[in-house]
Amino acid sequence: MAPSEIPSEYLTTSASLPEGNTSANGTEANSSNVDKSNGQTQTKEANGANGANGTKAAAMVAEVAEVARNEKLSGAEMKKRAKAEKAARRAQEKQAPPPAALVVKTIDGGDEAAKKGSTTAGPTTPGVKTQHKRTGSTNTTHQRPMVSRPAQSQAAPPAAQPKKESKRVALFGHLYGQPRRTTIAGAGKDVHPAVLALGLQMSNYVICGSSARCVATLLVFKRVSTSFQFMLRLAHDSQVIESYITPPQNSLPRHLASHLSPQIDYLVSCRPLSVSMGNAIRWLKVEISDVDPDTPEQSAKHDLCDAIDNFIRERITVANQVIALSAAEKVQDGDVILTFAKSSIVQQTLVEAHRRRTKFRVIVIDSRPLFEGKHLARALADLGLEVQYSLIHAIGHAVKDATKVFLGAHAMMSNGRLYSRVGTAIVAMMAKEADLPVIVCCESVKFTDKVALDSIVTNEVAPPDELTIAGENTTSLSKWGDTPNLQLLNLMYDVTPPEYINMVVTEYGSLPPSSVPVVHRLSTNS
Repeated sequence: MAPSEIPSEYLTTSASLPEGNTSANGTEANSSNVDKSNGQTQTKEANGANGANGTKAAAMVAEVAEVARNEKLSGAEMKKRAKAEKAARRAQEKQAPPPAALVVKTIDGGDEAAKKGSTTAGPTTPGVKTQHKRTGSTNTTHQRPMVSRPAQSQAAPPAAQPKKESKRVALFGHLYGQPRRTTIAGAGKDVHPAVLALGLQMSNYVICGSSARCVATLLVFKRVSTSFQFMLRLAHDSQVIESYITPPQNSLPRHLASHLSPQIDYLVSCRPLSVSMGNAIRWLKVEISDVDPDTPEQSAKHDLCDAIDNFIRERITVANQVIALSAAEKVQDGDVILTFAKSSIVQQTLVEAHRRRTKFRVIVIDSRPLFEGKHLARALADLGLEVQYSLIHAIGHAVKDATKVFLGAHAMMSNGRLYSRVGTAIVAMMAKEADLPVIVCCESVKFTDKVALDSIVTNEVAPPDELTIAGENTTSLSKWGDTPNLQLLNLMYDVTPPEYINMVVTEYGSLPPSSVPVVHRLSTNS
């Protein structure tokens, strides 16, 4: 058979024959020389890779090639012989002893898995790469053994922290919002310094009461006040609206209304707005929107300041005077007037009755935590009135001596219910039980179109720490936050049903609670 007819795989392997097995043909000699040089290199690689088994396989292949040269075989016979050689080579590889198992120590110190993995992986030829069945990674038997590491001490998992008990009363959970602001930290840069001071004074009850808060809010929107001694006794430095300058490309009605929004948001974060404050702010925004854009800026600001002064004078100051004059007529000689907490309009009524030289005495019922009644009792006593001061737990004995009950109001709802300081409903119910007339003094600016059926849906929750006695750590409530199953609820207002109210005195006259929505429409449209 000519060399060109022999398959190339046999020619390549036949290069590993000894140098003496050369062909007499010149062409065969040349190819034998080339194959000899290449065969030496390949033989070295095969020896390094296969060892003794590789040498036997090479000899067998050489013998087949020699036979192929001397005998002329067909293609089918050569293919059959090649399969037989391949089977013989595999049989020799299986009979070869397996390499030493590589022992790999795990973190836990066990090596059985590594031994099993090395023996079950099947025999491997030294120096030949084997592929992992799952991951496809290749490994060689000449691997560097892994260095055994000492077992790592596993740290114990941290103990589960006990769930902190919620100190919020579930029934009033919807009333809890952001904690009341007590500092100016985090306030927006657009908030006026006068508003910053006002918010803190409201939060700390320096300015307390619906009317006082409403007046202070309107005045602070107009000017910076250096002191809030009482209602309108204010020292004015500069005016917020008058110091306002409309930015370029803007109109005063549109930009001034948006400029007041961050001021209002800050006040709400200090303490929720009262009904009268909400009515006053809505009125002010309407006044700003009604300003003609063609009006000069100075003239427009001057008109707004005058409108604020007129609103305070007509809706609050004059209204209080009219109500005080009307309610004072209902105080007769020998009356014992019972009142709860402190209402500025009730105080004016009693002062007006005393100015008329009416002989009567006053019973002031008070409650924690604000103790507002102390200020009323002290003010009336300084005028020469006979005053009896008692806490709300003695209301049962106080109503036995009283002849009339005068109450203030935080707001009057559209369904005729009274929304006032918490404890007012108890006083009104006890008075009704004792067949005493209950008279409510309220300005129309405190009327609202909202409806309240109870004091649960709408209310204000004050910080519960106010119920504890400040400066005393020996009381049972001093560490109420650490006491399990103890929750403090500090509600600010309650709702009194209209059947416990005999009369509501307003600047429009005396009327029953059912007429509140009619008066509210009249005051709003006017």
